[in-house]
Amino acid sequence: MLREVLSTELYTILLVFCLFLVTATKLIFPKRFYHFIRLVINFKYLKVYIRVHKFFNLFELLLFLNLLINLSIFLLLVVKLDVYLPKSEYNLPLQLALSIAALLIFKYILELLISKILKLDYLVVKYVFHKSSYKNFIGVLLLPINVVLLYAWHPTLLNRNLFIIFLLLIHTFGIILFVKDNLKLLKTNWFYFILYLCTLEILPYYILYNFYKML
Repeated sequence: MLREVLSTELYTILLVFCLFLVTATKLIFPKRFYHFIRLVINFKYLKVYIRVHKFFNLFELLLFLNLLINLSIFLLLVVKLDVYLPKSEYNLPLQLALSIAALLIFKYILELLISKILKLDYLVVKYVFHKSSYKNFIGVLLLPINVVLLYAWHPTLLNRNLFIIFLLLIHTFGIILFVKDNLKLLKTNWFYFILYLCTLEILPYYILYNFYKML
Protein backbone atom coordinates (compact mmCIF):
# COMPACT_ATOMS: atom_id res chain seq x y z
CA MET A 1 0.00 0.00 0.00
CA LEU A 2 1.42 3.39 -1.01
CA ARG A 3 1.98 5.90 1.77
CA GLU A 4 0.44 9.34 1.32
CA VAL A 5 3.03 12.01 0.55
CA LEU A 6 3.26 14.69 3.24
CA SER A 7 4.70 18.11 2.47
CA THR A 8 5.03 21.73 3.60
CA GLU A 9 5.36 22.88 0.00
CA LEU A 10 1.90 24.43 -0.29
CA TYR A 11 2.36 26.34 2.97
CA THR A 12 5.66 27.71 1.68
CA ILE A 13 4.10 28.89 -1.58
CA LEU A 14 1.22 30.57 0.28
CA LEU A 15 3.55 32.30 2.72
CA VAL A 16 5.71 33.63 -0.11
CA PHE A 17 2.55 34.97 -1.75
CA CYS A 18 1.56 36.64 1.55
CA LEU A 19 5.01 38.20 1.77
CA PHE A 20 4.44 39.56 -1.73
CA LEU A 21 1.06 41.02 -0.67
CA VAL A 22 2.51 42.77 2.38
CA THR A 23 5.53 44.05 0.43
CA ALA A 24 3.29 45.33 -2.36
CA THR A 25 1.12 47.14 0.19
CA LYS A 26 4.19 48.79 1.71
CA LEU A 27 5.53 49.86 -1.69
CA ILE A 28 2.23 51.20 -3.05
CA PHE A 29 1.15 52.93 0.19
CA PRO A 30 4.40 53.67 2.09
CA LYS A 31 3.03 56.45 4.31
CA ARG A 32 -0.21 54.69 5.19
CA PHE A 33 1.59 51.38 5.82
CA TYR A 34 4.05 53.15 8.13
CA HIS A 35 1.18 54.43 10.29
CA PHE A 36 -0.66 51.10 10.06
CA ILE A 37 2.27 48.96 11.25
CA ARG A 38 2.53 51.15 14.38
CA LEU A 39 -1.13 50.61 15.21
CA VAL A 40 -0.66 49.39 18.79
CA ILE A 41 1.67 52.22 19.84
CA ASN A 42 0.39 55.12 17.75
CA PHE A 43 -3.31 55.65 17.01
CA LYS A 44 -2.84 58.21 14.25
CA TYR A 45 -3.82 55.63 11.62
CA LEU A 46 -7.27 55.12 13.13
CA LYS A 47 -7.98 58.83 13.44
CA VAL A 48 -6.70 59.87 10.01
CA TYR A 49 -7.79 57.05 7.71
CA ILE A 50 -11.34 56.65 9.03
CA ARG A 51 -12.05 59.82 7.02
CA VAL A 52 -11.11 58.11 3.74
CA HIS A 53 -12.36 54.65 4.64
CA LYS A 54 -14.18 52.81 1.86
CA PHE A 55 -15.37 49.24 1.59
CA PHE A 56 -12.26 47.32 0.51
CA ASN A 57 -9.99 49.94 -1.02
CA LEU A 58 -6.78 48.50 -2.48
CA PHE A 59 -4.80 48.96 0.74
CA GLU A 60 -7.32 47.06 2.83
CA LEU A 61 -7.95 44.48 0.10
CA LEU A 62 -4.28 43.47 -0.09
CA LEU A 63 -4.06 43.15 3.69
CA PHE A 64 -7.41 41.34 3.84
CA LEU A 65 -6.14 38.71 1.38
CA ASN A 66 -3.02 38.33 3.50
CA LEU A 67 -5.22 37.88 6.58
CA LEU A 68 -7.35 35.20 4.93
CA ILE A 69 -4.38 33.11 3.82
CA ASN A 70 -2.33 33.48 7.01
CA LEU A 71 -5.32 32.84 9.26
CA SER A 72 -6.18 29.71 7.26
CA ILE A 73 -2.62 28.40 7.60
CA PHE A 74 -2.50 29.24 11.30
CA LEU A 75 -5.82 27.51 12.01
CA LEU A 76 -4.74 24.37 10.17
CA LEU A 77 -1.45 24.29 12.05
CA VAL A 78 -2.94 24.79 15.51
CA VAL A 79 -5.89 22.46 14.94
CA LYS A 80 -3.83 19.63 13.44
CA LEU A 81 -0.64 20.35 15.46
CA ASP A 82 1.28 19.20 12.41
CA VAL A 83 3.28 21.12 9.79
CA TYR A 84 2.75 18.55 7.08
CA LEU A 85 -0.22 18.66 4.73
CA PRO A 86 -1.16 15.60 2.64
CA LYS A 87 -1.55 16.38 -1.05
CA SER A 88 -5.08 15.04 -0.85
CA GLU A 89 -5.85 17.98 1.51
CA TYR A 90 -4.27 20.74 -0.58
CA ASN A 91 -7.71 22.24 -1.08
CA LEU A 92 -8.20 22.80 2.68
CA PRO A 93 -6.42 26.19 2.94
CA LEU A 94 -8.50 27.55 0.03
CA GLN A 95 -11.75 26.20 1.46
CA LEU A 96 -10.91 27.66 4.85
CA ALA A 97 -9.94 31.05 3.38
CA LEU A 98 -13.18 31.21 1.38
CA SER A 99 -15.22 30.26 4.46
CA ILE A 100 -13.57 32.99 6.53
CA ALA A 101 -14.00 35.52 3.72
CA ALA A 102 -17.69 34.65 3.34
CA LEU A 103 -18.21 34.96 7.11
CA LEU A 104 -16.43 38.33 7.41
CA ILE A 105 -18.11 39.86 4.34
CA PHE A 106 -21.53 38.61 5.46
CA LYS A 107 -20.87 40.08 8.93
CA TYR A 108 -19.86 43.40 7.41
CA ILE A 109 -23.06 43.65 5.35
CA LEU A 110 -25.17 42.57 8.32
CA GLU A 111 -23.44 45.11 10.56
CA LEU A 112 -24.28 47.93 8.17
CA LEU A 113 -27.92 46.80 7.95
CA ILE A 114 -28.29 46.59 11.72
CA SER A 115 -26.59 49.96 12.16
CA LYS A 116 -29.23 51.54 9.94
CA ILE A 117 -32.07 49.81 11.78
CA LEU A 118 -30.73 50.93 15.17
CA LYS A 119 -29.69 54.34 13.76
CA LEU A 120 -26.07 53.81 14.81
CA ASP A 121 -24.53 54.35 11.37
CA TYR A 122 -21.59 56.52 12.38
CA LEU A 123 -20.73 54.48 15.48
CA VAL A 124 -20.84 51.10 13.70
CA VAL A 125 -18.91 52.29 10.61
CA LYS A 126 -16.22 53.64 12.92
CA TYR A 127 -16.19 50.40 14.94
CA VAL A 128 -15.99 48.22 11.81
CA PHE A 129 -13.03 50.22 10.49
CA HIS A 130 -11.34 50.04 13.89
CA LYS A 131 -11.93 46.29 14.12
CA SER A 132 -10.89 45.51 10.53
CA SER A 133 -7.68 47.51 11.03
CA TYR A 134 -6.73 45.37 14.00
CA LYS A 135 -7.68 42.18 12.15
CA ASN A 136 -5.43 43.16 9.24
CA PHE A 137 -2.69 44.00 11.71
CA ILE A 138 -3.05 40.52 13.20
CA GLY A 139 -2.85 39.15 9.65
CA VAL A 140 0.57 40.79 9.25
CA LEU A 141 1.69 39.37 12.61
CA LEU A 142 0.55 35.90 11.54
CA LEU A 143 3.07 35.88 8.70
CA PRO A 144 6.17 35.59 10.95
CA ILE A 145 4.22 33.45 13.44
CA ASN A 146 3.39 30.91 10.71
CA VAL A 147 7.02 30.92 9.54
CA VAL A 148 8.13 30.13 13.10
CA LEU A 149 5.55 27.35 13.48
CA LEU A 150 6.49 25.78 10.14
CA TYR A 151 10.26 26.03 10.16
CA ALA A 152 11.49 26.62 13.71
CA TRP A 153 9.11 25.90 16.60
CA HIS A 154 6.70 23.26 15.34
CA PRO A 155 3.13 23.58 16.69
CA THR A 156 2.51 22.10 20.13
CA LEU A 157 -0.21 22.64 22.71
CA LEU A 158 2.07 25.08 24.51
CA ASN A 159 3.04 27.41 21.66
CA ARG A 160 -0.43 27.12 20.14
CA ASN A 161 -1.98 28.46 23.33
CA LEU A 162 0.70 31.14 23.70
CA PHE A 163 0.17 32.46 20.16
CA ILE A 164 -3.62 32.33 20.46
CA ILE A 165 -3.54 34.26 23.75
CA PHE A 166 -1.15 36.81 22.23
CA LEU A 167 -3.42 37.40 19.22
CA LEU A 168 -6.56 37.55 21.37
CA LEU A 169 -4.91 40.15 23.60
CA ILE A 170 -4.22 42.37 20.60
CA HIS A 171 -7.79 41.94 19.34
CA THR A 172 -9.18 42.69 22.81
CA PHE A 173 -6.89 45.70 23.14
CA GLY A 174 -8.38 47.08 19.92
CA ILE A 175 -11.94 46.73 21.25
CA ILE A 176 -11.05 48.28 24.62
CA LEU A 177 -9.37 51.19 22.85
CA PHE A 178 -12.49 51.77 20.75
CA VAL A 179 -14.73 51.72 23.83
CA LYS A 180 -12.40 54.12 25.66
CA ASP A 181 -12.28 56.58 22.74
CA ASN A 182 -16.05 56.51 22.20
CA LEU A 183 -17.28 56.18 25.78
CA LYS A 184 -19.55 59.23 25.68
CA LEU A 185 -21.24 58.08 22.50
CA LEU A 186 -21.57 54.51 23.76
CA LYS A 187 -23.21 55.57 27.01
CA THR A 188 -26.30 56.68 25.11
CA ASN A 189 -26.42 53.44 23.08
CA TRP A 190 -24.96 50.97 25.57
CA PHE A 191 -27.73 48.35 25.39
CA TYR A 192 -27.71 48.24 21.59
CA PHE A 193 -23.92 48.02 21.45
CA ILE A 194 -23.84 45.08 23.88
CA LEU A 195 -26.59 43.39 21.86
CA TYR A 196 -24.58 44.04 18.72
CA LEU A 197 -21.40 42.52 20.22
CA CYS A 198 -23.19 39.38 21.41
CA THR A 199 -24.99 38.83 18.12
CA LEU A 200 -22.32 39.71 15.58
CA GLU A 201 -19.06 39.10 17.46
CA ILE A 202 -19.56 36.04 19.63
CA LEU A 203 -22.12 33.94 17.72
CA PRO A 204 -20.37 33.84 14.29
CA TYR A 205 -17.05 32.78 15.83
CA TYR A 206 -18.79 30.10 17.85
CA ILE A 207 -20.24 28.72 14.61
CA LEU A 208 -16.81 28.94 12.93
CA TYR A 209 -15.18 27.16 15.88
CA ASN A 210 -17.58 24.23 15.53
CA PHE A 211 -16.79 24.09 11.81
CA TYR A 212 -13.05 23.87 12.51
CA LYS A 213 -13.61 21.02 14.96
CA MET A 214 -14.82 18.94 12.02
CA LEU A 215 -11.52 19.38 10.13
